[in-house]
Amino acid sequence: MGAEQANWKRELRSMVALAVPVVLSEFGWMAQGVVDTIMVGRLGPAAIGAVALGNAVYYTPSVSVMGLLLGLDTLVAQAYGRKDHDECHRWLAQGVYLACFVTIPIMLLIALASFGFTRIGITPQVAAPTGGYLRLLDLGTLPLLLYAATRRYLQGVGEVRVITLTYVFANLLNWFGDWVLIYGKLGAPALGINGSAISTDASRVLMAAMLLGFAWRYERRRGHPLFRHWAGPAVARLQALVRLGAPAAGQIILEVGAWNLATVSVGWLTPVALATHTIALNYASMSYMAPLGVSAAAAIGVGHAIGAGDPARARRAGWLGIGLGVSFMLLAALAFLLAPVPLIALYTRDPRVLAVGPRLLWIAAAFQIFDGIQTVSTGALRGLGETRVPMFANLVGYWVLGLPLGLALCFWLGWGIYGLWIGLTLALVVIAVTLIFRWRRDSARSALAVDNGLIVEAPAENSYFS
Repeated sequence: MGAEQANWKRELRSMVALAVPVVLSEFGWMAQGVVDTIMVGRLGPAAIGAVALGNAVYYTPSVSVMGLLLGLDTLVAQAYGRKDHDECHRWLAQGVYLACFVTIPIMLLIALASFGFTRIGITPQVAAPTGGYLRLLDLGTLPLLLYAATRRYLQGVGEVRVITLTYVFANLLNWFGDWVLIYGKLGAPALGINGSAISTDASRVLMAAMLLGFAWRYERRRGHPLFRHWAGPAVARLQALVRLGAPAAGQIILEVGAWNLATVSVGWLTPVALATHTIALNYASMSYMAPLGVSAAAAIGVGHAIGAGDPARARRAGWLGIGLGVSFMLLAALAFLLAPVPLIALYTRDPRVLAVGPRLLWIAAAFQIFDGIQTVSTGALRGLGETRVPMFANLVGYWVLGLPLGLALCFWLGWGIYGLWIGLTLALVVIAVTLIFRWRRDSARSALAVDNGLIVEAPAENSYFS
């Protein structure tokens, strides 16, 4: 019993050491959008709406494409667990190639979307600046994807603190660039929201450069130079990366799409309902950042243990990650339950919003624990190499059960916004129960992972598409 307790304590310390910097990084990612919104706020409601709309259109496809790179969590972490550092380098190279390959189509898609706002009924005073803002934001797509690939690599080898440091500098640069370029400080022209887009692009270049520099320094210090034997593109490896990443990207599309559709649906109700929904969703999104970071840490911990051939440690890492995620979400739920009015009042003191908002935050409190379970379970399963089940769970939970029920309660039975959120809560319950039972089953079988295909074996090298 003493040895087992020591193992759990050691694994908990390791999980916390991984999770805290990654959680801070997720908050840093969210802070960039918050800074942009705050900095353009003095330009008026149209500018705020243009930035919000432009970001929504940009990040839905780009974050989904970034999901293709989530397979690096599994591949790099398991190779690192086997102490195969050259294999880690090869997977980073394939991640960089994949980022380059998908940049052109995603940029073309976003550029085309930037010309379509007036055609879908957006008012001209918002549509015109949104289009220009989006086209400038689109120029930073390649550094964003290179950052994403390098971040997954660094997380996979356990170097997570440098990611937090990178976000600190990126947010400082973004804030300074917004101040200079939006309002024309220090002799620069006043570019309005276009200045915000340029500042965001510059911060992305910094993020990609810093993480690549940290990866190079880290590998040189360990005696495994990163670029000495840089691998060429390999079809088999790219296919393996896409096989793991495509379901993860699909899961992101299904989840983000469900909440975006809910937001559009609330827009058919009243402005008060939309404002209340936005505030409650902002709080739910902020609380979600913590289990999202723990999810990445769980994927790393499980992957390291599987690569090292230690399934017992993999199970501990997964369960500890789920426990950490649930613990944080329990605190968030208590805050939503006990202080809904003060939380809403931080955004607005409109009595109509204050009348509707508390019950919506109570519903959000009801799904916090389930949101934590499903998020961290997704990461733990990714550490085993399983990315398809979370995608199907989101498909059924949101699109077959939760959204149809929520829309029916909202519009047919007249429950309004509460009915919609009740449906989304059901979706999260179904997804959480599905994924935690799948984790329990797969982690119990992880001793046979090599035989049943859960560990992803590196394919034979197939360089330069030969």
